[in-house]
Amino acid sequence: MGLLEGRTALVVGVANDHSIAWGIAKALHREGAQLGFTYLGEALERRVRPLAESLNAALIEPCDLASDEQIAAVMERVRETWGELDILIHSAAFAKTDELRGPYLNTTREGFRIALEISAYSLTALVKAAEPLLTPRAAIITMTYHGSQQVYPNYNVQGVAKAALEASVRYLAADLGPRGIRVNAISAGPIRTLAASAVAGIRDMIKAQEQFAPLRRRVTIDDVGNTAAWLCSDLASGVTGEIIYVDAGAHIMGAAPQLPA
Repeated sequence: MGLLEGRTALVVGVANDHSIAWGIAKALHREGAQLGFTYLGEALERRVRPLAESLNAALIEPCDLASDEQIAAVMERVRETWGELDILIHSAAFAKTDELRGPYLNTTREGFRIALEISAYSLTALVKAAEPLLTPRAAIITMTYHGSQQVYPNYNVQGVAKAALEASVRYLAADLGPRGIRVNAISAGPIRTLAASAVAGIRDMIKAQEQFAPLRRRVTIDDVGNTAAWLCSDLASGVTGEIIYVDAGAHIMGAAPQLPA
């Protein structure tokens, strides 16, 4: 029997089979969870629906995270389908491409608003709508990156948004903790996803990971998925409000090691 046998999980943020959210979904399914998915727009539906159906998804619904009405509609479908929700995965982020190159100083007011709304506030919006459905053992996970804590070239406003997201994790954990609901974030190393491709220099960041991280390798969506499965299970019943790093140890390094020529 899997760690998550019989639990219900809504996965937000799958774009294709390279998405971190897809790695998480596969791990949750392997451990016995019943899955539901959201997608953004018809173009992504064509990619997401076959993936979701391959894991016997109970619901596959459209959801624009900038719309409280669409978020509410998704949660109503969750209520109709399952009656309650054990796991909520938030793996969505967005910033305008122009904001993800050059100096942070050039961030526009509109670019800042969009990044903070989609990459940070959307977690709170989802949790607020899901709260009446969440069971006492529910687990919520969002995705972040170490650019929230240290400066990475071109990550810019997304780093600011991820810092806000991590603060939101702590406040939501405090709000929901009395009900036994846990809220955590996974900070993954750079992975070449559809969203990450907007960051100028992402290939160099991934290459540096392989040389710089203690484990001398890049991380995969399956690495992240396995950690998510643990966080959603009773094995992590005492863990909340945390940022869990899955980056092959890269975040502990203060300077690049001397590599052999």
